[in-house]
Amino acid sequence: MIEANEFIEAARKLGFKRYCGVPCSFLTPFINYVIDDNNLDYVSSANEGDALATAAGAVIGGQPSVVMMQNSGLGNAVSPLTSLAWVFRIPLLLITTHRGQPGLKDEPQHELMGQITDKMLDTMRIPWEIFPKSAVEIEPSLKRAATWMQSNQRPYALIMHKGSVAEHSSATAALPGRGQQRCEEKTLYNDREPATRHEVLERIIARTPEDRYVVIATTGYTGRELYALADRANHLYMVGSMGCASSLGLGLGLARPDLKVVIIDGDGAALMRMGNFSTIGTYGGNNIIHILLDNEVHDSTGAQATVSANVHFARIASACGYSLSYEGNDPDLLDDLLASVTPGPRFAHLKIRAGTIDNLPRPAVTPDQVLVRLMQHIGSRHVL
Repeated sequence: MIEANEFIEAARKLGFKRYCGVPCSFLTPFINYVIDDNNLDYVSSANEGDALATAAGAVIGGQPSVVMMQNSGLGNAVSPLTSLAWVFRIPLLLITTHRGQPGLKDEPQHELMGQITDKMLDTMRIPWEIFPKSAVEIEPSLKRAATWMQSNQRPYALIMHKGSVAEHSSATAALPGRGQQRCEEKTLYNDREPATRHEVLERIIARTPEDRYVVIATTGYTGRELYALADRANHLYMVGSMGCASSLGLGLGLARPDLKVVIIDGDGAALMRMGNFSTIGTYGGNNIIHILLDNEVHDSTGAQATVSANVHFARIASACGYSLSYEGNDPDLLDDLLASVTPGPRFAHLKIRAGTIDNLPRPAVTPDQVLVRLMQHIGSRHVL
């Protein structure tokens, strides 16, 4: 058994100061230690996939990051592990607990996952080892992980058994919150036909200079149209991990408060990962600008209807702690959104027309090339 400080301080020496995750009783000593240390940062995510994407965004911003989850949460993290971290080549240190470990009595819901945790990691081509159980094992384990991540620029996992870490109480009663901060709300509708995605993206490009902004486009037609309009060094085109654009943007914004991070989301994607609204509302700064383009369909898969016609996204953003929340069908609201100097994250729900341009191209640059270009552009670097 080790003490929480023994592992976390050894990890700190390698640059790990950002922790993202979803709690497990095995991880409680780590979480308590991190949230009590003003020089460490912890993001409590709504689900494990968003935790992983938030950590990935922090890595893009230059912060080595640790993702912590119960092994049951590996299912929630499969998409960003395989279509974000793998595809974009983003190194992350993953700590997954081993509930339902064969040979140990546990709750019935952990039985199957306990049997397949290591096999899931193998299938996702994530190298792993057992989390260190003594102080002398910590430094060699972390060095093996760091060396592999540095060489391969992909995640490395540690599987934590029950009783690996001694109890550590916390002096911090609660995570950060914005209290009763009032959200500035605005609606802007007109009688004209909604704008096309292409028209809205043109406006966003014109108002997001490369030297101060990073623009993250959700997967599907949004990223492809953004690329078709202007393939700029400050762009990141999500090609998978649907719904994770906002959590990735949050991580980047936390790591780089000097940059304005514009997240271009979609209605289907936002519905898939709506829990991240609350995480952005709690942790996001005024450099987070979240724009949801809503055409009420899954456009790139055949225009099947979403349920967004029944959802007031702007009210959700307001209730989750955003400082500014707009809705409407008039692209002029984007001008106010981008110009605002409110103290917290900003949001706009903009209705647009379904459909896309003729002969819509796919990016000719690979995801990892796009990422390297972006990191070079913002003065970041691979951190391990």
